[in-house]
Amino acid sequence: MFIRGFIIMSLKAFHLIFVTLLTALSFGFAAWAFNSGRPAFGAAGVATGILVIIYGIYFLKKLKKISYL
Repeated sequence: MFIRGFIIMSLKAFHLIFVTLLTALSFGFAAWAFNSGRPAFGAAGVATGILVIIYGIYFLKKLKKISYL
C-alpha cells in the first residue's frame, strides 16, 4: 500500500522481515565468532538466534488472524 510515495507495511509483515533479518544476523555473527576463536561470543550468537526464532513463532501465533497487508 502506498501513501504519498511511502510504502505502508503492517506490523505483522514488519515483524516477519525483522525476525528474518535478525536471525540471519545472529547466526552470521555466531559463525564469525566461532571462526575467530571466540566460542563464548559464538554461543551467545546462537542463543540469540534461537530466542529470536522463538519470539517470531510466538508473535505469528498471536497475530494469526491479522492479514499481512
